[in-house]
Amino acid sequence: MTNYYLNNFAIDDFIISALKEDMYFGDITTESICATADKKEFCVYLTTRADGILCGKPIFERVFQLLADKSVQIEFYFNDGDEIKAGDKIAYIKGDAHYILTGERLALNFVQKLSAIATLSRQYQQKAQQYGVSVVDTRKNTPNFRLFEKYAVKVGTNHLHRFNLSDCVMLKDNHIALFDGSITRAVSEIRKQISHAHKIEIECDTIEQVREAIENNVDIIMLDNMTCEQMKECTKLINKKAIVEASGCVTLDNIEQIASCGVDVISTSAIVMKAQTLDLAFDYLN
Repeated sequence: MTNYYLNNFAIDDFIISALKEDMYFGDITTESICATADKKEFCVYLTTRADGILCGKPIFERVFQLLADKSVQIEFYFNDGDEIKAGDKIAYIKGDAHYILTGERLALNFVQKLSAIATLSRQYQQKAQQYGVSVVDTRKNTPNFRLFEKYAVKVGTNHLHRFNLSDCVMLKDNHIALFDGSITRAVSEIRKQISHAHKIEIECDTIEQVREAIENNVDIIMLDNMTCEQMKECTKLINKKAIVEASGCVTLDNIEQIASCGVDVISTSAIVMKAQTLDLAFDYLN
């Protein structure tokens, strides 16, 4: 798996903004303590108190690179995507106590949140895996945090939906409503505007809409909030003429049933929006 979209030029603005939010006028506690403290150097472990999937290593490291330059050294024992178990030592951090204390919470916030998303995404993907179905995210992301959340989904599932509105065409019910419900007219007009390189996806609520989408040779057909019986009928009707995506009310309890209906992709916002923070912490060494 590549992490090209987490190059430093892509993430530095986000991290710097978060550092400004946390300490625009300094860290009065740490600066006051470190001015007269006996110890100027700290050694700590990043540890996990819960099982999960590690995610956020490059961001964690970059927080301290931006904050401390070379005054903090970090050695990771795991890579993003690795399974971690409660009690594992994830990384060893050594350096200037001032910078470690100031950057601790922000670095933890990133890695805890992203590890949670990667962990839940992996759980969803594992349940769908036996059916050859890819689990992907949606655009229901935290504003201005999409880059990181999608990275975490990629770590967890190795699959992604479109990144933003310019990636591909997705005609939903409200778009189609502008043409009095006619998928044919909507697709015809959109093809006059887009590049040959863009795919067209249609959100369908009914079997009649699926038939119309097939007739218009679209690339992806989303079966939105359909029952399993309806999805099975639609996948037979589509018969590999388009990629079939299922979406709506997907949970860990029903994802296997959905995956067994013959769909190619399952999209769900749950893998991002319902991910609980993974319990990671700094354990300080004497």
